[in-house]
Amino acid sequence: MILRDYTHWIFDMDGTLTMPVHDFDLIRTKLGVEEAHSILEAIENMSDGEAAEIKRKLNKIETDLANQALPQPGIESLLSRLISRGCKVGILTRNDEQVARKTLRVAGLDAYFEDGAIIGRETCKPKPDPDGVLHLMEMWDATAESTLVVGDYLHDLKAGFAAGITTVHFDSSEMYEWPEYTHHRVPSIIQLLTMI
Repeated sequence: MILRDYTHWIFDMDGTLTMPVHDFDLIRTKLGVEEAHSILEAIENMSDGEAAEIKRKLNKIETDLANQALPQPGIESLLSRLISRGCKVGILTRNDEQVARKTLRVAGLDAYFEDGAIIGRETCKPKPDPDGVLHLMEMWDATAESTLVVGDYLHDLKAGFAAGITTVHFDSSEMYEWPEYTHHRVPSIIQLLTMI
């Protein structure tokens, strides 16, 4: 299947729809999370009181970063083309959903996404769990054959792969790690636009 034949598109947000601004090593340091751990997984292993405080700090950091959001070059053209063809578009992020909506507003991308198609860590288990992918597919009544995910990190690719859908690794460095979870590779959203 060529990419233009897919009718259900799931996007990662930070670093895919928007320019990357997250320094996860710095965020882990600010939160006191060990470098070897993913932030959300580390929070799950904390006591309720400690987790609540870290979540509050994380939300503040994410909100501050949302205020810096800029759209990825070419993303508005890509989303416009997909929607004009009748495709469904959604977001699967590890962010808080309110922060995700703020990010989209600041980046000028909020008009492209229906509210129910913005899935964050409150609605589903966070990526790399496929829960969010499956949630969107069920909402859209989409098949695995009609659905793909576009993301810039391993969590995005693993979530798509585990759900049995096509994965597109967006990597401007063109290093393309994680080939075992990748079906297509693109160095830019503009390049992806030429493929549909």
